[in-house]
Amino acid sequence: MSLGSRKETRHSGHSRVLMPVLLSACAIPISMLFWIVNVAYSILWPDTANSTEEHSVISPWRWLAAVIIPLMFMSWGLRKKSIDISGAILGFFMGFILTLSSFAHLMALVTFFVTGSKVTKFRSVQKKKIEADFKEGGQRNWIQVLCNGGMATQLALLYLLDVGSGERPIDFDKEYRSSWLSIGIIGAVACCNGDTWASEIGTVVGMGDPFLITTRRSVPRGTNGGVSWIGLISSIVGGLVVGLFYYIVILNTVDTAVLQLAAPQWPIIVVAAFAGLFGSILDSILGATLQYSGVDEKGTIVERPGKGVRHICGKQILDNHSVNLLSTIGITLILPRIANIFWP
Repeated sequence: MSLGSRKETRHSGHSRVLMPVLLSACAIPISMLFWIVNVAYSILWPDTANSTEEHSVISPWRWLAAVIIPLMFMSWGLRKKSIDISGAILGFFMGFILTLSSFAHLMALVTFFVTGSKVTKFRSVQKKKIEADFKEGGQRNWIQVLCNGGMATQLALLYLLDVGSGERPIDFDKEYRSSWLSIGIIGAVACCNGDTWASEIGTVVGMGDPFLITTRRSVPRGTNGGVSWIGLISSIVGGLVVGLFYYIVILNTVDTAVLQLAAPQWPIIVVAAFAGLFGSILDSILGATLQYSGVDEKGTIVERPGKGVRHICGKQILDNHSVNLLSTIGITLILPRIANIFWP
């Protein structure tokens, strides 16, 4: 193969894997457009008889916090090499929106960012031998930040437009819209954290090889769609941690009198743990079927076919970023409905 043909193949490969990201990202502005229409309708024709949610004025202190807190974590992430410059800039914007909407929303993202960075560095020497594109500390770029935090940021923006700024308890009877959006944010972040914990811990912990989630066939570690019992348990813990910190913030920021009249808040932890597990399973199913996995002559897992690469599973339709984004979208769509049904 000539140099020119290799370049052409490489270019077409990048185009194939980036296109699903762009198509998936279209779901964010499209769904936002529909929600804005819904908000405009509620403003022009308000249902004052049934409305219990009022917009709150954003205080100067919250504006200040929305700038300082994301800046602090952006600096920490750059220093620890958890993100690069492009990821830090986009992450700052996301942190700004989430802080304005609710400190609980911000805490969910911070929990994912900090714990996800920690588990990514866990036994990094072993991961370098397994993954061809492993980066020390993770070093997430803007595409990874968008695919992991895009849905949560969108919902936080809709939260601001629809119900205003401030911390609210989850209560589908009294505050349906804010509860729906908050559960969606929890689900999106817990899904990402659960999948990150499952991938980063399950890959390097345990003696046996993982099994492909679609066929239960044993596959090498690092294979897309490969799961282990350690990884599944880790995904539950990863989601649970997000819910736990969200729950703590709600207890300490919402007025006690409001909490006493609201529905119980402890199910937040259970819902987040479920999102971590189910998000990881959904991610694995997509990875096993629509994401290419192969092993090269050195025994390293690769995501593109090539000379000396043995195919393990999946088709080269989606890349890892697309799978992450589609998983968060799926969890965001179904989790609020499930929570509404089973919330005590």
